Amino acid sequence: MTLPAAVRIVEVGPRDGLQNEKTIIPAAAKIELIDRLSATGLRSIEATSFVSPKWVPQLADAAEVFAGIDRRAGVAYPVLVPNLQGYERALAAGAREVAVFTAASEAFNRRNINASIDESIARFEPVLERAASDGVRVRGYVSTVLGCPYQGEVPLADVVRVAGRLHALGCYEVSLGDTIGIGTPGKARAMLRAVAADVPMPALAVHFHDTRGQALANILACLEEGVAVVDAAVSGTGGCPYAAGASGNVATEDVVYMLEGMGIATGVDLAALVETGRWLAALLGRSSGSKVTVAAG
Repeated sequence: MTLPAAVRIVEVGPRDGLQNEKTIIPAAAKIELIDRLSATGLRSIEATSFVSPKWVPQLADAAEVFAGIDRRAGVAYPVLVPNLQGYERALAAGAREVAVFTAASEAFNRRNINASIDESIARFEPVLERAASDGVRVRGYVSTVLGCPYQGEVPLADVVRVAGRLHALGCYEVSLGDTIGIGTPGKARAMLRAVAADVPMPALAVHFHDTRGQALANILACLEEGVAVVDAAVSGTGGCPYAAGASGNVATEDVVYMLEGMGIATGVDLAALVETGRWLAALLGRSSGSKVTVAAG
C-alpha cells in the first residue's frame, strides 16, 4: 500500500456547499469567501454554478460573483454548467474550467434533472465539444455512486459505465460522489477499484458526504487505492437539495488535518482555513461543521 505524497483538494464550499443553504448569502460575501479560500493555498476552488436561478436561487448571482473574485495565478476556479446555455454564460463571465454532472442512478437523474442518464449526457456532449475547441477544461461529476435515496442500491456496473463515458467524452477528471453519505470504507474501496479498471486513477477524484460520519474513513480507503484528489467543503457546508437527509460535505479543515497528520502534503494553511470556516459559519448563523474547528474552541 503506497499512499500519495500529495493530495489536491477541490474546495466545493462556494458552490456545492452554499447551494443548499436556506440563508441567501449576498454576492459580496461569496466573493469574500472565495478570496479567503484562495489565500489559504487551495489550488482548486469551485466558485459557482451557471444553472437556472429557478433551480438554485442561492447561485443566481453567478456572473456577478465570478466577475468579482480575485483570480490568483495557479488557482483554478471551476464552475458548474448544466448545458450549452450555461456554458456560454460561464464563458462570457470569464470561466476557463467548467464542470458537468450526472448520476449513476436512473431514478436520481429523473428526480434531479428530469432526464435519464443518457439524456443528461446528451445535454452536455455539446459542452465538451465546444470546450475542446475553446481550450476550456471540463471536470465531470457522477453522483449516487454508493447508493440512491430513491432506488437504493446502485449497481457498480452503472457507476463504471457512466464514469467511463464522461472520461471518454473528454472530462480530464471524474469526481465520484456519495451523495447521501451512505458508503462505508469497504464499499468505497470496491467502487473506486472497479471504476479505476476503466478510467485511469490519476483522472479520478472522490467526493464524500459525512451524513453517517464515514467520510474520512472512506477517503482514507480510497487514498490507499491510489486516489490523490479529494473534494471537500469548508466548514462542512452543503448537502444535496434533491436528496433528503443528505447532510453536508466532509469539512475541508478535517481532511487537511488528517492528510497533514499522515505526512501527505496539501499545500493548505490549516489555521487560515479554520479561520475562514469560522467566518462562514458565523455568516450562516450556526457553528462550524468541522470537528477540527470545534475542538480548537
